[in-house]
Amino acid sequence: MRAVQLEEFGGPEVLRLTDLPVPEPGDDEVLIEVSRAGINFADTHTRENTYVARYELPLVPGGEVAGSTPDGARVVAMLGGTGGYAEYAVAPRATTFPIPEGVEEGAALALLIQGLTAWHLYRTSAKLAQGESVVVHAAAGGVGSLAVQLGKPFGAGRVIATASSEDKRQKALELGADIAVGVNADDLAGALREANEGRRVDVVFEMAGGRVFDQSLEALAAFGRLVTYGIASREQNELKSGYLMRKSKAVVGFYLGHCLGRREMMEDALADLFDRAARGELRPQVGGTYPLSEAGRAHEEMQGRRTSGKLLLDPTA
Repeated sequence: MRAVQLEEFGGPEVLRLTDLPVPEPGDDEVLIEVSRAGINFADTHTRENTYVARYELPLVPGGEVAGSTPDGARVVAMLGGTGGYAEYAVAPRATTFPIPEGVEEGAALALLIQGLTAWHLYRTSAKLAQGESVVVHAAAGGVGSLAVQLGKPFGAGRVIATASSEDKRQKALELGADIAVGVNADDLAGALREANEGRRVDVVFEMAGGRVFDQSLEALAAFGRLVTYGIASREQNELKSGYLMRKSKAVVGFYLGHCLGRREMMEDALADLFDRAARGELRPQVGGTYPLSEAGRAHEEMQGRRTSGKLLLDPTA
């Protein structure tokens, strides 16, 4: 089968197309003929071996696929971080889910890792209360575009989006944000307060790290929660417990990997997301679809912030 394999860690150029044997499923695993593989920002960390998990070479990157099982069922599956950039993949039965009628495979992939992340940012980590304000950074991205749409249905009073370009900010407004702010503003904390009609904000979903993290924490109101679920800038932050105590602020980390093995945390949330999508209440934003041979270009464009929505790989091209 055709697959992208890493034989060394590094930049996008290490993503090389090769031929590998079709994997054999073990006990409690499913063989999937892949029609689309999802691309996530976490894959760039896998490529560099800088993610929460550590990997050994050689490996096939990619943590999620959509396709069909040998009996013809349409499914979407999480693979545990590797194996997705290929024509065939093996997935645990525990993280393989049927795709319902009315949901396309690209949309199902957008709702799997990124949709589940957005859902749990609200429900599990922030525990949003009715009427609270929410800041969604990277609001035109895979997680952000879904988090913007879920804001009002989940009870947000005011949804504030940030994005790096005017086009992305306009997209966030179209998806339901009340206002969109440039993330590169010199005084981002001040811009967020102004966007919240002069008040500090209650909840922030943050995946950049560095100055965006610091400025977002500064913008939080007392009893506000900053939920961090990524470090796209590669700049980690340090916190002082005294600051959090004096300001009554909370910082909550979220890593979707901790939902694995807790099927109810995935199954119930995914069913909710699929139902909303089938009813047209949630519009997964499917961005570019790249040939398998151009996985490196997909990584370059994603890291260069030249993409929006869910990125996919076509293993047949």
